[in-house]
Amino acid sequence: MRKFILGFTCLIATSGAGYAQTLVDRIVAVVDKEIITESELQDRVNFFAIQNRLDPTKPELRQQVLDALVTEKLILAQAILDSVQVSDEEVTRTLDQQIQNLVRQLGSEQRVEQTYGKPISRIRREFREEMKKQLLVQRVRQNREANVTVTRREVEEFYQTYKDSLPQVPEEFELSQIFIVPKPDSLVEAQTRKTMEAIRDSIVGGGDFAAFAKRYSIDATASSGGDLGWAKRGDYVHEFEEAVFGMKEGEISPVIKTQFGFHIVQLLARRGESVHARHILMRIEKGPRSDSAAVDTLRALRARALHGESFAELAKKYSEDEDTKALGGDLGTVTSEQLTPAFAATLHDVGTGDISAPTRVSIGTSYGFQIVLVRKRTPAHPISLDGDFKRLEQLALYVKKNKENSEWIQELKKTIYCHELTFPGG
Repeated sequence: MRKFILGFTCLIATSGAGYAQTLVDRIVAVVDKEIITESELQDRVNFFAIQNRLDPTKPELRQQVLDALVTEKLILAQAILDSVQVSDEEVTRTLDQQIQNLVRQLGSEQRVEQTYGKPISRIRREFREEMKKQLLVQRVRQNREANVTVTRREVEEFYQTYKDSLPQVPEEFELSQIFIVPKPDSLVEAQTRKTMEAIRDSIVGGGDFAAFAKRYSIDATASSGGDLGWAKRGDYVHEFEEAVFGMKEGEISPVIKTQFGFHIVQLLARRGESVHARHILMRIEKGPRSDSAAVDTLRALRARALHGESFAELAKKYSEDEDTKALGGDLGTVTSEQLTPAFAATLHDVGTGDISAPTRVSIGTSYGFQIVLVRKRTPAHPISLDGDFKRLEQLALYVKKNKENSEWIQELKKTIYCHELTFPGG
């Protein structure tokens, strides 16, 4: 629902097959012990241009992106000098979140793997160090900005200075949801497991694992015989990890169930705490009866809420979105600009206090159904000091932080080696 923004996608784009360039990989800048190469810069430019529908050949865009990269490297150097640290758990958690954002953005894990030309497990491994650097940069920024505040006087001065150029406040929604994932039909699930058991029996009886993977697996690795490459603990979901790390080389697992479906796994090799495995994945399909049952449940919950029951309490009890369930389904405040076209269509005729009809929501390769309570709907309007003070306070704080950060970066350049190289025609 919220716009996908941050730096990991830029990092991950640097190896994206969709953005690959044939370049002489010269060095364009040196910051302390870090270098910025032509390919890194060009990939960042291309990705930023695609995301923002800009012309990637414009020199000013190239310079803007290079300045941002130099700033990142300067802050990273300062993080090392200050002994700033992030834990392995933080890196793993953030990396997983960003990969899921990529899945939502591109539509499926398979599309992510096709775009970047490698399995998710390999993407996770290759970009772990870059994610750690990003978190270090983020931590330094957070530490510096923690005590930056603005007074009411500063907000008023900001408003008087910029009021004629401030954009109109877009329409806003305060929303809550109840989300339900359709449950696979028990007969379909049993039949899928039976099929996977038969495939496993054939492989154990001498069948070619790779050939079965190519024929039956719905995973992006099917074309390579289900090969997952090398991985370590934390790279896989819990059930899959427990199975693969408990196997002997050459062993074929029983049928394993995870959130993605049923798997058959073979451990090819082990190197310390790293494993090389391949798998066959078969999704547990959801039939029309599964969808109908989820929609009927949501219709009943909607009726109960409209007849006076607390929507928040119903969400806490029945919603299956773990991120919002404990909050009574609270999605916070979003603007019309942050809504996807499909979600905007859902809310088009829903007024304050109303609840939408059940609608289907896609989540990566899966989906679910939701009902949405519009707790408050505020029309678009010109920004004002009295009515939008909190928004103005955030804008003023943002501008103040940017100003102080710019001054700090200039100071860093005086103490940390930083040099941009120039080339004829570059």
